[in-house]
Amino acid sequence: MVKTLVKEALNGLVTDLRATHGDNLASVVLYGSAAAGDQVELRSDYNLLIALNRITPEDLRQAQAPMREWRRLGHPIPVYFTVEELSDAADVFPIEFHQMANARVVLFGRDPFEVVKLSDAHLRHQAEYELRSKLIQLRRLYIPACVSVEKLCDLMSDSLASFASLFRAVLMLHGKEAPVAKPDCVRATAKLLKLDLRPFERIFAMRATGERPATDEEANELFAAYMVQIEHVVEAIDEKKLEMHP
Repeated sequence: MVKTLVKEALNGLVTDLRATHGDNLASVVLYGSAAAGDQVELRSDYNLLIALNRITPEDLRQAQAPMREWRRLGHPIPVYFTVEELSDAADVFPIEFHQMANARVVLFGRDPFEVVKLSDAHLRHQAEYELRSKLIQLRRLYIPACVSVEKLCDLMSDSLASFASLFRAVLMLHGKEAPVAKPDCVRATAKLLKLDLRPFERIFAMRATGERPATDEEANELFAAYMVQIEHVVEAIDEKKLEMHP
């Protein structure tokens, strides 16, 4: 029933977008877990990319009406690109574009990723930047969180979701298929890089059940083990630079 409602909503949105944008509409692409068939019904977002031949403020104002029902259903506003921007921005958003290209369903028009050139060098650079930035942020946030089991568990849970998304880039750079589901992505990365999977599994279990470490000491020990594994991933992506540019 849920799938039927979402399919009807997607079909209705595409119809409305075609009526709104006319010949200016080039593509409508569903991407992410929903496109890969890995979504959790009623919880996963249905992410859309809309490509127009041109984008003016008037084009975006016109999109407000088709988006009203889509947003009422709880889905995020699609990302808008011009066709030309999709090619030009591949070096700026390589992680996002790789993820879109690896899990997508074209709902209307031509497939924009057939002509977008994706670079492993750009992918590696953004992956290292994002991983290092999030590791620095993790260390900063640990300082106020370390005195509270609840705050520390929330920090580990929230940060692992972000790191898991970046692990897909690590897998792709090593020529491995990147699972869409975050726990599977972490497990594949741990296997590839010979990481200790136990801290990750404990945090995922915590996310699923809400069961937390019993003491501050136990929570801090889990965090320490978790951060060490994140550091190993950053080291691995840095070493990949030497392989690509000996």
